[in-house]
Amino acid sequence: MDATAAPIRIGADPGMAASPALPPPEAREIVFGVRGASVHYGTHLALRDVDLDVYRNFVTAFIGPSGCGKSSFIRCFNRLNDLIPTARVGGQITYHGEDLYAPAVDAVEVRQRIGMVFQKPNPFPKSIYDNIAFGPRVLGMKGGLDERVEQALQRAAIWDEVKDRLKTPALSLSGGQQQRLCIARALATDPDVLLMDEPCSALDPIAPAKIEELMLELRRDFTVIVVTHNMQQAARVADMTAFFTVEVGDEGRRTGILIEYDETARMFTNPQDSRTEAYVTGRFG
Repeated sequence: MDATAAPIRIGADPGMAASPALPPPEAREIVFGVRGASVHYGTHLALRDVDLDVYRNFVTAFIGPSGCGKSSFIRCFNRLNDLIPTARVGGQITYHGEDLYAPAVDAVEVRQRIGMVFQKPNPFPKSIYDNIAFGPRVLGMKGGLDERVEQALQRAAIWDEVKDRLKTPALSLSGGQQQRLCIARALATDPDVLLMDEPCSALDPIAPAKIEELMLELRRDFTVIVVTHNMQQAARVADMTAFFTVEVGDEGRRTGILIEYDETARMFTNPQDSRTEAYVTGRFG
């Protein structure tokens, strides 16, 4: 848990969650269906038996202590684990009802539809404009490139800050601006889903507020999944929250498991598992 953050108290105002009044489960559209998902690295089982559904136009947060498999899990959704030679994903993950790991599925197309923003801002050593245009150019999306770049920067809430210096190096931006630039770069290829792995942990204390506001704006058009160690951040932005923890085996091997998955307001005010309550109140983690 973020050592600098005050514990969230059970029984707190459920209005702290991003959307206290969510549509009932039967009215939600499932983007990802996860059944029995596991991740191995060689012989090590890093994450086991995860079952949950991710809903369209929701912000879904994955929380839990370090080493519980959150990052391994989020990378299953855009098949980034495929790039690790020892990694193996088990179980079933569907995307709009289609098996995401079926042999005929093109992993490159998956990554176009499911964008990714990483923990540390990683702009290319190019101009601001060329950072945003990079993905569309690679994918052959050349028509109306100027408009596409502008739209992506506007969606990432950074257009007004950079519109007069698009040809300057992206690395000249502040850390928070660089992260929003990376979000714009991910949005430039018109994804359906945006994955965010600890997007605020490497930023100064002021920048996360803008990223959080942006996440709430983005869910109007996108499905957002975010990994975070910050309980307050999850409570502020997430509609649904999944809490993971770690089991330690006889040989000291750590395996992540999903403990609870629920609407965020209920997760933080009335968790069903004592381990969730201990984590969100700061008694462990």
